[in-house]
Amino acid sequence: MRRGLCELLCVVLLALSASALGQQIRGDYIETRSADVYTGQCFANGEVNLVGDEAILAWHVQSGSWDGVPLAGLTVAAAVHARATLGDPYANPYPARAVLIVDDQASQQQSSALVAFARQMGGELLRHAQQVIPAPVELVVNPEHHGVALLRAGQFATVQTRPVNDKDHLCGNEVTFYPPLTQLTHSMPAVALTDSYRGPGLDVDWESHGRRSAFVGTFVR
Repeated sequence: MRRGLCELLCVVLLALSASALGQQIRGDYIETRSADVYTGQCFANGEVNLVGDEAILAWHVQSGSWDGVPLAGLTVAAAVHARATLGDPYANPYPARAVLIVDDQASQQQSSALVAFARQMGGELLRHAQQVIPAPVELVVNPEHHGVALLRAGQFATVQTRPVNDKDHLCGNEVTFYPPLTQLTHSMPAVALTDSYRGPGLDVDWESHGRRSAFVGTFVR
């Protein structure tokens, strides 16, 4: 009888583990800011309170679901205009304006789940999203070259990145000065070859090139 109970317990534990794994959502992430995230104190001090109040975030779901809705293969992006430099411990960037750009391949149910997922991952940063825009959205991360990624969100946002290399150093003791804006399982700073947003909802457009202002990573929830 004891052996039977042990076997039953093992079956239950396996079933719970399988259920937990089935509810996981995982995928790729990209982020850019209007300030260098990989830099030294000397350079960061020259940017704080002047720039760094704009950002683009995007999640591409490789597998999993949210609120019971399968989202594999879909992407959601957000453009943000905050009140202060994001990551500055001495200034409050909130409330921030935000626009969500949702994969137009998603069904209405999937679109709602993508919005809920992005709001959960973005937290306070995406709480005051002004608009939700359906558009063709793709995020491609090169698995063989770390830091190489491309985001296209309709006509509104474009981000292209490459790895940070030795020629990108500007001052001594450079580090990952600002952490990513969302929880990730892995992240690495990268150079944003292109960081561009042209769209509604933020009262500002931007475009920059060649800045150490990006993160490329992965997420699991």
